[in-house]
Amino acid sequence: MLYLLLIINLLSFIVFGLDKRKAIRHQRRISENTLLFTTFLGGTIGSVFAMLVFRHKVSKQSFLLKFGLVVLIQIVIIYFFGKYIIQ
Repeated sequence: MLYLLLIINLLSFIVFGLDKRKAIRHQRRISENTLLFTTFLGGTIGSVFAMLVFRHKVSKQSFLLKFGLVVLIQIVIIYFFGKYIIQ
């Protein structure tokens, strides 16, 4: 399980980095839904780290609100279903 989380966080970091690179080069971007989906799947730490390292999406308030909602949903899922996941 730990390796799976490491992989999804690395993937999320890479996806955010690629989107930032595409933004700089004025190329077709990776959709916000894809960014949020990788975050939802467990890549929250990788996403946050990428947002800080690449300074990506940190000033876009609508994205930050959606990102916060995804994190809140994750917290609720872990709270209610965490006991089943740990066993």
